[in-house]
Amino acid sequence: MDTSEGKRTSVDLLHEVPLFGGLEDEDLARLAQLMTEKHYKKDSVVISVEDPGDALYVVSEGEVKVSLWSDSGREIILSTLGSGAFFGELSLVDGEPRSANVTCTSDSLILRLSRKEFLKVIRSYPSIAINVMTEVCVRLRRADESIGNLALLDVYGRVARYLIEMSEESGEDVPEGIIIRKMPTQQHIASRIGTSRETVSRALSEFQRRGFIEQRGRGMLVREELDVKAVSRAR
Repeated sequence: MDTSEGKRTSVDLLHEVPLFGGLEDEDLARLAQLMTEKHYKKDSVVISVEDPGDALYVVSEGEVKVSLWSDSGREIILSTLGSGAFFGELSLVDGEPRSANVTCTSDSLILRLSRKEFLKVIRSYPSIAINVMTEVCVRLRRADESIGNLALLDVYGRVARYLIEMSEESGEDVPEGIIIRKMPTQQHIASRIGTSRETVSRALSEFQRRGFIEQRGRGMLVREELDVKAVSRAR
């Protein structure tokens, strides 16, 4: 791993991983020695459904998507994970095969910790086990919310909810509202909320016509008037 001046070291990265919260630099340095790194090109598959659950992965650079494929061949994106995020923890805990596919959405550098080493780390640092349970709870709550949105909101409502969540997570406050600097593709949004790209396009056009959103180069301005109730009134 690169430890040259001006570049982030492995310890710097692991400081950002919630799973390893509370560990001292010395402990993180020892942990980093147990991990291997691998470069992946965009669209490369890191793990697939039913692969053995034999390792934990941390995104050092780049971004990955967690997804499933329906019987009809449609991809359903469950989440996207950027630098500092980790995946593969469920299989490490229960020993079952992988429950989803993970694919790089950009050139990425991924760190890998084998299940054998992970279990050793758990024994040495019990706080990590608590962090695992905390993160599993967070992800289960998000999954429950997504299921609720699919059941209770129409498609326009789901598009609005997605934009609002993006605004809260990665938006930048400006006088007119919140700007999302890096908008995902319409196909990506469709795969996240369980609909077609054409429907997402229609919803965005309607939101723009009503003044809820505004295209800003490659980004998007989301105004505070955009909410699920406003969208339902717009239909």
